Amino acid sequence: QVQLVESGGGLVQAGGSLRLSCAASGRTFSSYVMGWFRQAPGKEREFVAVISKRGVGTYYADSVKGRFTISRDNAKNTMYLQMNSLKPDDTAVYYCAADDRPLYSNYASYNYWGQGTQVTVSS
Repeated sequence: QVQLVESGGGLVQAGGSLRLSCAASGRTFSSYVMGWFRQAPGKEREFVAVISKRGVGTYYADSVKGRFTISRDNAKNTMYLQMNSLKPDDTAVYYCAADDRPLYSNYASYNYWGQGTQVTVSS
C-alpha cells in the first residue's frame, strides 16, 4: 500500500502559477504509475495528467496540455504538477492518485488517493 499527501494549493490570479506536490510513503514509490485528477464543485472528477513509473512517459488532458507539467522524483518519493497560465476554469480540488497498472485517464482504475488540495484561480 501507499499513502499520498498533496500540498501546494492556494489562491492565485488568472495567468499565475502554482506547483503542487504529492508525497508518498509506504510501498516503493517507483512501483506506481502516478496521476493527477481534479474535481470542481458539481462536476465529476476529471483526469489531468499521468506519469509512468520511471517518469519517462507522460500524458495530459487536452485542457491543460502546454500549460501543466507533471514530473516525479523517485528518490524523494514525490510527484509534482507545475501549473502555469492558470485560468478560472482550473479551479478545483486536485488529487493525486497511484496504482501499479491503471487505465491512465480512468479515475476508477486507481486504488490509492490523497486527500486533495484546493486550487482557486480568480479572474
